[in-house]
Amino acid sequence: MIAYIEPYFLDNDADAASAATAAGKSTDAVSESLDIEGEILCGGATADIAGKDFGGMNCVKPLAVVRPVGPEDIAGAVKAALRSDQLTVAARGNGHSINGQAMAEGGLVIDMRSTAENHFEVGFLSGGGTAFVDVSGGALWENVLKRCVSEYGLAPRSWTDYLGLTVGGTLSNAGVSGQAFRYGPQTENVTELDVVTGNGDFVTCSEMENSELFFSVLGGLGQFGIITRARVLLQPAPHMVRWIRVVYAEFDEFTRDAEWLVSQKDESSFDYVEGFVFVNGDDPANGWPTVPLHPDHDFDPTRLPQSSGSVLYCLELALHYRDSDSNSTVDKRVDRLIGRLSFNEGLRFEVDLPYVDFLLRVKRSEEIAKVNGTWETPHPWLNLFVSKRDIGDFDRTVFKELVKNGVGGPMLVYPLLRSRWDDRTSVVLPEGEIFYIVALLRFVPPCAKASSVEKMVVQNQEIVQWCVKNGIDFKLYLPHYKSREKWIRHFGNRWSRFVDRKAMFDPMAILSPGQKIFNRAP
Repeated sequence: MIAYIEPYFLDNDADAASAATAAGKSTDAVSESLDIEGEILCGGATADIAGKDFGGMNCVKPLAVVRPVGPEDIAGAVKAALRSDQLTVAARGNGHSINGQAMAEGGLVIDMRSTAENHFEVGFLSGGGTAFVDVSGGALWENVLKRCVSEYGLAPRSWTDYLGLTVGGTLSNAGVSGQAFRYGPQTENVTELDVVTGNGDFVTCSEMENSELFFSVLGGLGQFGIITRARVLLQPAPHMVRWIRVVYAEFDEFTRDAEWLVSQKDESSFDYVEGFVFVNGDDPANGWPTVPLHPDHDFDPTRLPQSSGSVLYCLELALHYRDSDSNSTVDKRVDRLIGRLSFNEGLRFEVDLPYVDFLLRVKRSEEIAKVNGTWETPHPWLNLFVSKRDIGDFDRTVFKELVKNGVGGPMLVYPLLRSRWDDRTSVVLPEGEIFYIVALLRFVPPCAKASSVEKMVVQNQEIVQWCVKNGIDFKLYLPHYKSREKWIRHFGNRWSRFVDRKAMFDPMAILSPGQKIFNRAP
């Protein structure tokens, strides 16, 4: 590998040309040069493996893809980049970034999936007896779920909606789903990490040990280190879930009920609270048909008030229970909570299903999207955190006007509690205790023209620009900016801390160049 990347170490054209000849070595020779146990992929295969992502709007070619055996290989790749003038390193999980965040044009991409099975050990924290599992940063959450439940009857407390993501990938952003109002995001549910920093150091960190690195990496967008192991908190896994959807015509009533639910104590609310916006019409991808939970359920629009507008709102709820709980007991718990809500009568849908099936509910959508071709098309998604203060204005302008015809996929909106997020992590949030996550998850038909994707991207930009122009208190989630000025605005008064952390843990700006926050230092 050193021979292959030699042009990046040399100054004169003659030496570079000579080294370029060396680049023709076989992959075996390249691997030996790097002196790692894992696999090195060079040439045309790299673009197919790591040159694109789920967003489908960026395509760049890395110099090589490294499939490490363990953290020593990752540290070796980082150190090789450090010895060069311009090489960068990006950790890639399951390729689900939207805007090229896990890419490294002309650099080294670390395919973390090769480390997925490196760690899996359940234990208990000293003192409190809380269970945990040590898992690889390259492990998929869906596999962590299945193994924890099947082998130990335990499960992590906080999730994302889609579980085909790596542990390291979500922890580098936040990891949010309907459990976050109670347990916080996934970044709040880990107690220890193993990290390879941008200095090439392999470090174990926690709140008590190397704490600055620990909190830097959590939500750090891959800027400070590559997570190779995470200690994730567990709880007893329920057996079953009562999954419920209720419909609202008025946004004020929807938000009032959602905020009430997420503000209750653990035993006084559901175990999962989310929500979404949908079109008031029969469009199968955007409207009424997206709400029922079972083929036998019908959405009856005559149950809507005549004053209903262009869009409607749905609260999505879940209550956990065990096989030993009687149906009447579950019904009473649900009815006690549902009875406090002001949804439209006759527009309540519910099913019972196993806990694992509920958490893997998006897997079914993935299978459908792969069959109809929308899994492989571009996904110009937009994810934001919006303050409670401004969510009403956001609804009136964005939901009711700009996207009133839908986005070809879910339009999520539900409240979260700031007190469940540790300010010491690198995540930035709007002000106030209650804020909302908004996700416009656009799916593009296979027959769509490139111009239609461009229009979606432009509309996303218009939404962000509208937020800035009108003083909306918001932050992009899974952020992507192309200028230093916009990154400074994003981090606000946390920018100087972010820069200081970069200087400490990745001073040469080796890591995660696809985020476009810092330029590689020569």
